[in-house]
Amino acid sequence: QVQLVESGGGLVQPGGSLRLSCAASGSIFSRYTTGWYRQAPGKQRELVATITRDGRTNYADSAKGRFTIPRDNAKNTAYLQMNSLKPEDTAVYYCKLDLPLRAYWGQGTQVTVSS
Repeated sequence: QVQLVESGGGLVQPGGSLRLSCAASGSIFSRYTTGWYRQAPGKQRELVATITRDGRTNYADSAKGRFTIPRDNAKNTAYLQMNSLKPEDTAVYYCKLDLPLRAYWGQGTQVTVSS
C-alpha cells in the first residue's frame, strides 16, 4: 500500500511563492510518473504538472514559467515549487502517483492566494 502525504500549503499574497511537498512511503517516486493536480471550489480537478521516471516534465499552460516539479528520490519526496502566485491558483493541491495497476492520491493541501 502506497501512502502519499502532502504538506506546504497555506495563505500567500499574490506574487508570492510556496513549495508543496509530497512524501511517499518507500522508494517509489523514481520508478513511476508523479503528478500534481488541483481542484478549485466548484471546478473539476485539473492537471498542474507531471514528472516521469526519467525526469521528463509536463506543465499545464497555467503553470508554465511559474511552477516547477522537482523530485528528490533519496528523500522519497516530490515537490511543486510555485512562484508568482495568482488568486486563480487558489485550490486544493493533490499529489498523484501512477502505478501500472492503479493510481494513488494524497489527501490534498489547501493553497490560498489572497491579499
